[in-house]
Amino acid sequence: MDLEQFVRALPKAELHLHLAGAVKAQTFRRLARKNNVQLPPFRDIEDLYRYDNLVDFLQIYDLVARSVVDADDFHLIAYEALEHVANAGGRYAEFFFSPQVHQDAGISYETMFSGILKAMDDAEKDFGLVSRLIPAINRELSLDRSFEFLDLVLPFRSEKVIGIGLDYDEEPFPPAPFKPVYDKARKAGMRLTAHAGEGGPAANVRDALDLLHVERIDHGYRVMEDAELVARCIADDIAFTVCPSSTVILTHWRDLTDADHPIRTMLDAGLKLVVDTDDPPMLQTDLAKEYRLLAETMSLDRGTLARLALNSLDAAWLDDSTRRDWRADWSKQIDRLLAEPEEVRAGH
Repeated sequence: MDLEQFVRALPKAELHLHLAGAVKAQTFRRLARKNNVQLPPFRDIEDLYRYDNLVDFLQIYDLVARSVVDADDFHLIAYEALEHVANAGGRYAEFFFSPQVHQDAGISYETMFSGILKAMDDAEKDFGLVSRLIPAINRELSLDRSFEFLDLVLPFRSEKVIGIGLDYDEEPFPPAPFKPVYDKARKAGMRLTAHAGEGGPAANVRDALDLLHVERIDHGYRVMEDAELVARCIADDIAFTVCPSSTVILTHWRDLTDADHPIRTMLDAGLKLVVDTDDPPMLQTDLAKEYRLLAETMSLDRGTLARLALNSLDAAWLDDSTRRDWRADWSKQIDRLLAEPEEVRAGH
């Protein structure tokens, strides 16, 4: 069994996936035409999915989001996103979506939610992929808008709407001001995560843990600037959802082979990492490719890849009984995969 076959067969969970970032280029063009969204000039639609920094990426991300208007549109993009996860060997997904960008375009939360929820049900039936939804706050908006966000989300809380996140441009918008919003969400029983330590300093990771009381950190690469915080995160078993292709395209950490790349140093330090895609079509990747990238650029053996896959299950917001049953099943499958003779494709 070669590496590509191994990473696709490996049972794994996707815990860091943005719905608007999971829209295929052709689907983007079709929805933009349907809903009269003006796009920048392009020769091939895929050209719009090429950028080299987070700000330029977010401009396209917003255009994609504004191209999704009715319940059928939301169903289409969510179903295709979950199919993409399943085709890469994902068995479970927790994915973000940003209701505020759609709300600002005059779309009701009920419209968004109905289309996404039906897609989640259809994907589970068609692909066996269980999924959960994490509405995420746009940190670039006011605190009042964040409370309005909760007023939208909390009435629809269910086993499928499992928690909240915090995304968009971190560097000018640190997590600390969102403490009262997170306090309210926690009291309502929502699970909590936040993007921190990607564009902002290690202090943002600390504040996300101490003030927002998040259970895991999205990205978190700059945690490595604070050795004491690293030791604490290891002791507290804090999971970090890391996205290899995203770092190469949207951050200044462009070389995954660099010994100082934060994913490498986080792994070497003993932090609990979960491998994810962030925005797969917009970054030309899928979940299996992210595992293969780490294996090839950081010389990770298959046993390490297997541990990373089990990390994704340990960090998922599942009930203990389900996690225990799945872990036993996944471990058996992984043992069989590890027992297969390793083959190397020509050119590798």
